Order: sequence, then structure tokens, then C-alpha cells
Amino acid sequence: MAPEPPPPLPKWKRRLRALTRLSLLGGLLASPWWGRAVLQQMDFFRVRRVELEGVRYATPDEIVSRLRVDTTASVWDDVSPLEARVREHPQVRTVRIQRKLPGTLVVIVTEKPPVALVSTPRGLVVTDAAGDSMPVDPTSMDVDLPVLASRDTLLLRLLGETQRAEPALFARVSEARRTEQGGIVFVLTEFRILADSTVTTQRLADVIPVELDATRRNWRPREFDVRFRDQVIVRLQAP
Repeated sequence: MAPEPPPPLPKWKRRLRALTRLSLLGGLLASPWWGRAVLQQMDFFRVRRVELEGVRYATPDEIVSRLRVDTTASVWDDVSPLEARVREHPQVRTVRIQRKLPGTLVVIVTEKPPVALVSTPRGLVVTDAAGDSMPVDPTSMDVDLPVLASRDTLLLRLLGETQRAEPALFARVSEARRTEQGGIVFVLTEFRILADSTVTTQRLADVIPVELDATRRNWRPREFDVRFRDQVIVRLQAP
């Protein structure tokens, strides 16, 4: 006859055991370097999972492979070398690695955002605000960005500033180009914006309230001209 299993521990004893474990763990974490060394040797804290946050354009496999973490690694290992290797990825601006006990590393990435698709002999190339090509295949993912006829550093910088300061306006830009007179044209879904080469993001944003007023008046703008100081000139579509 099999022996009867022992009766379950009272709730207060179970809580006491849990508090004891937490106290021991807290003591090790608060102890000098040898406390962490003890934790690094425990199988309980082996890395079993890697989570990525903030990755949109980079390939997750590329980020994980740069970590070079295997099942012998501990979450208590120094993460600085891991962060340095991920930071070398051309699409990564910043990276921070957090621990999620008992066995997960959380890699929090801030990517360099692409701002345009630049036309080249090889086709459209995803490019950032600094003019650097990014290893993103626009045919393999949804990359909705303005198109530039060439790698124009002024236009790329201005698009990058607009993306940061006026993301809703940036999202509507389908094309940006220079004019023969040295001006700039931004083509949006419903209209275009004419500007000069000294235009700022703040000046482009002056179009927004004027557009709202035109909508209230049931006007159909085809062009907003911000080349004149303190004025936004509206040119309407033909009736």
C-alpha cells in the first residue's frame, strides 16, 4: 500500500518560504561581487529566452545573432559587451538590455528611422536623414516613405526633422524634389507645398492651420506657398 502524501503546508508556511527565498535572493544581489558570482553559477538563471523591443526595420535574427548568447550564459553576466555588439548594427541608434528573472534578456532597441526612398541605378534605396543607405528591402516589407530622385542631403535632413517634429505631416509626404530655380516642392496626397531652400519644419507646419481653414470653407487647395515671409498663399484647384 502506497504511503499517503504529506498534507499540504498551511498558507502561512508557504508564504514564509517564499519570503525566505526572496530575502536570500535580495541578500545575494546586495552583497559584493561574489554574490553575483554565486548567482551566475546557478542553472536557474541560465538564459532561456531573448525578447526584442523597438525592432521594426532590422531583422530580429540579426539582432539576436549579434548577442552571441547560448544556454551556458547567465542573465547575471555583464551585458555591456552584448550591448556593444548590437550597437554595431547599422540600423541601431541605441540599445539597452534588461534582465527579466529568472532567464530572460530584454533587448530594447532604438532604430535609426528611414526617411526616404532614394532613386539609384539599383532601384529605390531606403535612406536615413544622414544620407546613409539602410539594409532594408522595400519590396519585402511595407515601407511608406517619400521618394527622392537623388541623394539630396538638404532634403533628407529636412525630412528627418519633419519626421521628428511633425510626424503627421511627414506621413502625408509622397515626394520631395528641387525646382530648377533652387526651391523645394513637397508633394502630399491632396496638394503640394512650395518652399525655398531655407525652409524649416516649423515653417512647413504653418500650412496645417491654413489647410484646416480651407477645409471649413470647402475650398480645394492644390498648392500652398510658404516662400513669402509670414504668409501662406493658397492656390485652389480649378472648379
